[in-house]
Amino acid sequence: MAVLVALGAFQMTLFGGWVAQRVTVRRHLVLGLAGGLMLGVAGLDLLPEAMAAAGEEVLGVPQAMLLFTGGFLLAHVVGRLPAGGRAPHGAHVGGRAPHGAYGGGRHADRHRVPQVGMTAAAAMVLHSLMDGVAIGAAFQAGGGMGLTVALAVIAHDFADGFNTYTVTSLYGNERRKAVAMLFAAAVAPVAGAASTLLFTMPPELLGGYLGFFGGALLHLAAAEILPEAHQGRPARPVLLCTVAGVAFIWLVTGLAE
Repeated sequence: MAVLVALGAFQMTLFGGWVAQRVTVRRHLVLGLAGGLMLGVAGLDLLPEAMAAAGEEVLGVPQAMLLFTGGFLLAHVVGRLPAGGRAPHGAHVGGRAPHGAYGGGRHADRHRVPQVGMTAAAAMVLHSLMDGVAIGAAFQAGGGMGLTVALAVIAHDFADGFNTYTVTSLYGNERRKAVAMLFAAAVAPVAGAASTLLFTMPPELLGGYLGFFGGALLHLAAAEILPEAHQGRPARPVLLCTVAGVAFIWLVTGLAE
């Protein structure tokens, strides 16, 4: 049953990626929405779940918050390592974007390192895998719990697909790589749900992962996606898209309770 339900997450993830591909004309609005979705998932979905599952304190600080901060710092370090002597954010390098950059190539700078986008997308694939594990674990607890968790996962997997394709493309990766990562993110929940037929994941381990990934996702949204969305664009439409993304995740998590 869990695997069949996870197929809904598969379809919703692909739909989110398809939407991200089709709206390239309004690139700044796409990025604003993606940033809002990431903020919502990190702060309203992942962090509360992590606190509930891994809330034990380490030297007076909840373990989930330590991992959340660690995820943010690691993403910050990884984002700076390839950039040695890069130009300031938004600066032009020869006036051209790398081939295959998101939106057809414009205003790219040295920090558009494809490997960073692939690493971020791989983290989202792992997150989608854990979504599938969550579905399977919930069905182990009971059918009603399983359906509730499945509906929440399916609803926010639209954001996962949207964000996976967007972040892969944003960093200058070719379209085929973005599509491959999108497909991997779509298959991951099904694989995760199927894996629970073989084992049961300890809640502490799942909570720790959710906290760590939430911190990394927050950095990606706040330090990379949203600044890019506002680069040389009117602020109000982008802000509205960002708020809409956060509100969407809030609605999804609220309905899942």
